[in-house]
Amino acid sequence: MSCSAAAECCCSEPNGNKSNNGRVTWEGCSVLLDINDGDRLVFARLSPAAKLKIGNKNCSLQPLIGTPFGSLFQLDGTSLSPFIPSPQADATNNEEIKDDGQPNVESRDNRELVDNNTAQTLTGEDIEAMRRQGAGGNEIIEALIANSATYEKKTAFSQEKYRRKKQKKYAPKVLMRRPVARRFLRVDTLSLLLSMANVSANSDILVVDMISGLLTGAVAERLGGTGFVCNSYLGQSPYSMDIVRIFNFSDEICKRVVRCPISDLLSSKESPEQILQVADVNDVCNVETQSNDLMGSTANTDEISHSSGNEISDLGAENENIPVIRACKVTKAGEKAPQETIDSWKENGFSSLLIAAPEMDIWPLVRDVLPLLSNSAPFAIYHQYLQPLATCMHNLQLAKMAIGLQLSEPWLREYQVLPSRTHPSMQMSAFGGYILTGTRICSSSN
Repeated sequence: MSCSAAAECCCSEPNGNKSNNGRVTWEGCSVLLDINDGDRLVFARLSPAAKLKIGNKNCSLQPLIGTPFGSLFQLDGTSLSPFIPSPQADATNNEEIKDDGQPNVESRDNRELVDNNTAQTLTGEDIEAMRRQGAGGNEIIEALIANSATYEKKTAFSQEKYRRKKQKKYAPKVLMRRPVARRFLRVDTLSLLLSMANVSANSDILVVDMISGLLTGAVAERLGGTGFVCNSYLGQSPYSMDIVRIFNFSDEICKRVVRCPISDLLSSKESPEQILQVADVNDVCNVETQSNDLMGSTANTDEISHSSGNEISDLGAENENIPVIRACKVTKAGEKAPQETIDSWKENGFSSLLIAAPEMDIWPLVRDVLPLLSNSAPFAIYHQYLQPLATCMHNLQLAKMAIGLQLSEPWLREYQVLPSRTHPSMQMSAFGGYILTGTRICSSSN
């Protein structure tokens, strides 16, 4: 997401492979597959039966198990193999820079080239014949270059661009990265939220996360198995935390991610008679709540998988045969908070507050949960629109509930850095939402 998050280590046992210092993948871990330098990003769970569809071919993910994060693979037929850079490509890149490090200004240009589809003499039938004879993607690319009448007349930059275009079609590359979740928040927005809320080790963080667990997972990763992340929610059905499962968290970190309804946290602010009434209602609805939790979790999982169909690949029907035991660690994160821990939060307050609720009115929620923080505790609130945060900021000032209020819009620009052609990227995110930050104070009314 960086918006970044997650990843662990290699181990032969499924339940002993979740060390945060791991650099090697293992069977059952989640990875982010970057296909052709960002053309397509795919979350996948590694297993011998898992498959990835690239173009019209289904490739097994078996070769990725036991390899370091950051490994680069290339599609060779129907299997993925470690990528070996082509000497011709390296020579093309070296032509751009002189021995003294200065850009190489060449006399060649593309003014005389005419794109009339006659420069390439290798036909589609010839390429299919090469494939039937067992030719790999690199061999086809070299054949295309050799049969191009205009390749040698192109500039070094155009040659590189031509080679890269053919490589994406005939020899796709797959970069295996640690999972990062950037579906709902831009990387700079997520980083700013964590920093302004002072998320650090041994903290108790109150989180209202309505973006499928991205914010919860980012906080848990930064805490590193210390403190607690309390994922709170309105009503009886908890919000989805499906993204947390791709972080490959260890058991120790999963134990620190708990859930608690906001009504339970606010019960200490009510009178004893009201607390007894709430307890009676909770006893009556306890069985129904547990059923709704299970149904809501299943429904949210299906919704995420269908809504992100363009981002997440079809891993094949073989994934249905994966033993259920490998998913046990998914249920460990998000258990109900122990009562003694809730009592401690009621007495001492939370260290900080993080809210990401893009679809709801922020002020009523902030008005209720802000008193749960300890005095001088920071908070950070994300919303996709400016007006709800501006209204919340105004009401906080009138109620004298917080100081140091600041409403900001994150700004990020990515640059391409290459010899003689350094410029902002042609395609980038134009909007990162808005963030309201401040510090909770103890007013006279409290």
